[in-house]
Amino acid sequence: MTRSAIVLTVCLGLLAAACSRQDAAQPTSPVEAPEGQPLATVGYACESGRTIAVVYPDAQTARLTYDGRDYLLTSAVSASGARYAGEGLEWRTASRGAQESAVLTRLDPDGGAVIERCSRPVAAAAPPPSGAPCAAADLRLAVEGGDAGMGHRLTTLALRNAGAAACTVSGYPTVSLLDDKERALTSVRAVQATGGYLVQGRAPTPVAIRPGQAAWFDLAWSVIPHEDQGETVCPSARTVRVVAPGAAAPIDLPLAFTPCGGQVEVSPVRPVAEASTGPAPAATN
Repeated sequence: MTRSAIVLTVCLGLLAAACSRQDAAQPTSPVEAPEGQPLATVGYACESGRTIAVVYPDAQTARLTYDGRDYLLTSAVSASGARYAGEGLEWRTASRGAQESAVLTRLDPDGGAVIERCSRPVAAAAPPPSGAPCAAADLRLAVEGGDAGMGHRLTTLALRNAGAAACTVSGYPTVSLLDDKERALTSVRAVQATGGYLVQGRAPTPVAIRPGQAAWFDLAWSVIPHEDQGETVCPSARTVRVVAPGAAAPIDLPLAFTPCGGQVEVSPVRPVAEASTGPAPAATN
């Protein structure tokens, strides 16, 4: 083989190797992650009487709903507690004992002005469930009580075990509302709350349900339109869709009501039908 032929062969080999490396470096097509379960909305009761709903998709993000508008905030440096900022707002939270406090600030070039001071009860860590989670096919959903007062309404729902073996539920059911055409009522959010206006709080705890027995939880809402937010007519729900804690499939229950203020509060499941009543009203002269 001549010298020129040898040089040509070497060059072709180097070129082929370079092409192989370039092909190997090409990125593969991204694979979309499967959709997860709906994220829970956390409700904070504010001194103004409003409730701020927040969803935390991950440790770096907070999706906050305030005054009828949604805001996307991202994690920021904080000396203590958690701090999120974005779209002209700052959201700070900190846990103190059994309460988590939160402050919403509107940012401006001169600093910021506090617009809401809020809080929510912090549930104690629940022990792990002692039995297998209840399957949706073994549960029956029914209304088993309620209460009303001062523009507030409460309905108690039972998750009854119709199966042959005991099972366990723990935490909050996932609740959504449907209209008269079986469409999701997206204007109303389900907010987790250990207690409310009509009942005292109860921390989440595992509830073992024997065959024929039940676990209970509450739905609470207001029937007074929030006219300061432009609400004059409240949306009409016709069906409650519930996914029991640990279950995979939903259970539908016909239930007609008109929740105002864009939210319903959902309590954790409990082993007794009646929750503790709220504090007695202060005496008046």
